Amino acid sequence: MIDIIKADDNIFNDLQVSEPEEALAKAALARKIHKIITLRKLTQVEAAAILNIKQPDVSDLIRGRLHKFSMDRLMHLLNLLDWDVEIVVRKKRGKSRRGITHVIAA
Repeated sequence: MIDIIKADDNIFNDLQVSEPEEALAKAALARKIHKIITLRKLTQVEAAAILNIKQPDVSDLIRGRLHKFSMDRLMHLLNLLDWDVEIVVRKKRGKSRRGITHVIAA
């Protein structure tokens, strides 16, 4: 028999990643960047030129290898792709022990 465990809303919690909320937020930002690159039909070389990074870094970004990308850097890359990034700060909701970070990509 296989044990079934209900997953958390954040896969990074389940994977026991340190700072799972930040990992999820970075993944959402990277996913948006990838979507923009795809919609604009940019090659990785073209995207790299716009983003002022090397093509292998674009590849890492698209593949979700985000260890070298901070939240700040990902937001800057979105700006370079002509997208605004808005940050909203509010009191935490619910009974969680601390506040969390959400990314809502429009």
